[in-house]
Amino acid sequence: MPTEDEPERGAHFVQSLERGLLVIRAFSAERPSMTLSDVARETHLTRAAARRFLLTLADLGYVRTDGRLFSLTPRVLELGYAYVASAGLPDVAQPHLEDLSARVHESASVSVLDGDDVLYVARVATSRIMTVSIRVGTRFPAVATSMGRVLLADRDGAEIDAFLERVRLEPLTRFTVTDPERLRAELLRVREQGYAIVDQELEEGLRSIAAPVRDTAGRVIAAANVSAQANRSSIEDVRRDLLPALLEATARIEADLASVSRRDAGL
Repeated sequence: MPTEDEPERGAHFVQSLERGLLVIRAFSAERPSMTLSDVARETHLTRAAARRFLLTLADLGYVRTDGRLFSLTPRVLELGYAYVASAGLPDVAQPHLEDLSARVHESASVSVLDGDDVLYVARVATSRIMTVSIRVGTRFPAVATSMGRVLLADRDGAEIDAFLERVRLEPLTRFTVTDPERLRAELLRVREQGYAIVDQELEEGLRSIAAPVRDTAGRVIAAANVSAQANRSSIEDVRRDLLPALLEATARIEADLASVSRRDAGL
């Protein structure tokens, strides 16, 4: 029977899912790493049950362990991307993309990382500059896109190592980076400089620049970009003419997302 503090559970209720989520939520900024005993204590689970959930989450890539301490991996952020994409980010980003596109006279987009791809969740197109049409819901390999590199660069070294071991680096054009070490160095450069420029790696004739969109905790939850035709804009043109406006747009998106979060929290 449920206690006074617990709601009545329907016949559909899956208790193991509830307990798995309890284990994930036990970790926090104050408790980034915990022993098995710590997790059992925080979740009020037995050590045996806590161990099963932790090892299952480790098998799925959401938890890592050194044999004694357990911690979450950045993959848990993927659990929030569907909510971000459906419950706030597109609506918040769209007017800022429209302003950005009008200001620089180029197409602008926002995407999130979904598996090994970027998933477009908002877009303003000034003209069709790719052979394929890009719309909300379009996917591209993260490694060959400016937004994908911004999103990947926020991951820690172990996550990047695992990604580079897993993903196939296909030569989409003659400019595509297919060497893992070159890509690793590029991701570190993106992390340090705070933006990514991709020069004709996804499609020849297309250059793009992207910057991160962060939540109130400083985590990269999305990326915004501006695309331009290579025959009209050099790399330096892209950096000089597009980056300042892009950074202003991402700052405004972040401010509005923070306002939405505060409003939803009743603050």
